[in-house]
Amino acid sequence: MVAAKTTLPVIGVPVKSRALSGVDSLYSIVQMPGGVPVATMAIGEAGATNAALFALRLLSVEDQAIATALADFAEGQGKIAEESSNELI
Repeated sequence: MVAAKTTLPVIGVPVKSRALSGVDSLYSIVQMPGGVPVATMAIGEAGATNAALFALRLLSVEDQAIATALADFAEGQGKIAEESSNELI
C-alpha cells in the first residue's frame, strides 16, 4: 500500500465488492502494521464522501476559504437532519 512509501496523509476507502460486500477491502486497509497509519473510511459511497470531507478538513487548516465552506456545509447538513427529524414526528 502507498501508505508504507510516503509520509503524506493517506485516506483509504474500501471498494464495495460482490463477493464480500467490501469487507475484504476494508480489512486490507485497516490491518496495516504499526507505523503505517491510514485514515480508513466506510465502505462504498459514504466512505468516498467522508474521504473527500476529511481531505478538505486537512486542507482547511491552512485555507480559510475551505474552512468557511466546510462550516457552511455542516450547518446545511444540520438543517437537513433537523427537517428530516421533524418529518418523523
